[in-house]
Amino acid sequence: MLKRAIDIAASAAGLIVLSPLLALIAAAIWLESGRPICFAQERVGRGFRPFRLLKFRTMRNGIPGPRITAANDPRITRLGRLLRRTKLDELPQLWNVLRGEMSLVGPRPELPEYVERFRDRYRTILTVRPGITDLASVRFRNEEELLAQAADPLGEYVSSVLPVKLDLAEEYVRKQSLKLDLAILLKTFWALLRGR
Repeated sequence: MLKRAIDIAASAAGLIVLSPLLALIAAAIWLESGRPICFAQERVGRGFRPFRLLKFRTMRNGIPGPRITAANDPRITRLGRLLRRTKLDELPQLWNVLRGEMSLVGPRPELPEYVERFRDRYRTILTVRPGITDLASVRFRNEEELLAQAADPLGEYVSSVLPVKLDLAEEYVRKQSLKLDLAILLKTFWALLRGR
């Protein structure tokens, strides 16, 4: 209950305080590559309920490709590279938090096909709201660069990266507390400041 109250207060304050930055990013996206400004993708939330996760759009419109993105993906716009590197593309998820679909901290929400593949493990993980950041977000801060080094980025994600993310998500569910959430937020901010 306290965590949800913190989520509501923090996300509402964040949307208000960051509104000039959000407007600036939206205008920059529109000037560079038009509309839509935001990208909505179905993810799986608490209790296996689907929801539309929001991000600033960082890819060109109408170009097909894999759902997992590696560094140097030609679909990513010049501005999109900056937004992804700084994680500013994730800011619209404050709206997901305010709506109750996400939390500031919690296991990152995954695509439905991967949740189905590891459904037994997600039965535990999805007892909590997914988050904007988590232990795996800190561990795999440069996930796109890691996948770019693989001959098969999608295969590498499913066989190597995702199982570790699931381990960390299960660890979070076991140990969850406001103290742990604060520690994860601090580690996230520190990783962003260091640029890695």
